[in-house]
Amino acid sequence: MPLSLRGSELGQAYLALADRWRGLDEGDRDALIDSFAVDFAYHSGGLENDQITLHDTREVFDHDGVSSYTGDLRTLFELANLKAAWEWVLNALLSGFSFNTDELLHCHKTLTRGTYDERRWSLGERPGAFKRHMYEVGDGVGDPPADVPTSVEALLDEVRSALATEHDALGSLAIAAYLHAVLVDIHPFADGNGRVARQLTNMVLLQERLPPVLVPKEDRMAYFGALDAYHYKDEVEPMIQLLVAETLRRWDPGYLQAIANQ
Repeated sequence: MPLSLRGSELGQAYLALADRWRGLDEGDRDALIDSFAVDFAYHSGGLENDQITLHDTREVFDHDGVSSYTGDLRTLFELANLKAAWEWVLNALLSGFSFNTDELLHCHKTLTRGTYDERRWSLGERPGAFKRHMYEVGDGVGDPPADVPTSVEALLDEVRSALATEHDALGSLAIAAYLHAVLVDIHPFADGNGRVARQLTNMVLLQERLPPVLVPKEDRMAYFGALDAYHYKDEVEPMIQLLVAETLRRWDPGYLQAIANQ
């Protein structure tokens, strides 16, 4: 896929950041990843659920529960699932991850356990399974249920093949962005598609020894715009540019260099 930003200042800044990240001591890098987890869960969940707060997210990650909680029970399940999914990612990276359908379904089940509403449940939808019915999402987003398994397998095959080729840090991020945009466009699940896509994006990045990325809630319009660019124009470049910009926003190269020099 073309990368117009490869020779740009933004692209060069990302490549420099990637070099610094990979040059960090493993313990320092792991500490940064651990500190990132709460913020990622807060923003990933919050892109679609405004009831998620940073305070509640921290409590769930630190104490496996919240005190004096009066919100919706589904939100609490979502937070617990986001923590469980992050722990699964870290464990999967240690044991090996091959980007196959079973892993995708497990990721979805982990992220959506206990969160399906009564309507979806009555229609036979289940966490960890592809959708059985069509759901209106935007303007024609989503493959028909009968086509989903084939579409997903084709996407994962593309991702596996791309990861097996020689590529630099920007190439790795482009693969992650492509996976993200196409998976959301297929919309293989009755719910939780965005959360799964954002989780797997970081799975690619971490497996490639690159800094993880989050899209802040405040940037949701830019995020949905990047998804629309793929849906309407088959353009993945806006998603790549967004993820590069958000990565640089999160990880100050000067800060990483200071850690490396300690």
